[in-house]
Amino acid sequence: MAKLYTITVNGTAYEVEVAEAGVTAAAPKAAAPKAAPAPAPAPKAAPAPAGANVVSAPMPGKVLSVNVKAGDAVKAGDVLMILEAMKMQNEIMAPADGTVSDVRVSAGSTVNTGDVMIVM
Repeated sequence: MAKLYTITVNGTAYEVEVAEAGVTAAAPKAAAPKAAPAPAPAPKAAPAPAGANVVSAPMPGKVLSVNVKAGDAVKAGDVLMILEAMKMQNEIMAPADGTVSDVRVSAGSTVNTGDVMIVM
């Protein structure tokens, strides 16, 4: 008895018929690839205002904790968040004195190099 499966390879769906060993199946039929739905692109974050201090991810990783929220006053060197990368915890510090205007990440989120995490 043959079973019919749908397999997706590189975004293209194929119908595959698999027969059990020792059972003869009918001649294979060519299955036209089905177009898989394209994943929706991630929304782009709004650009930071001109003149704002931006704290970007120095490396890809996972945000373990965020120590500030919008409206908080910070001094240069204050720890803004902890970023885990390659099993190490990295303290992300404020580059200058200022007030946090936007926090764009939360604990548990992942970031890539250059992603804006905090705007001051």
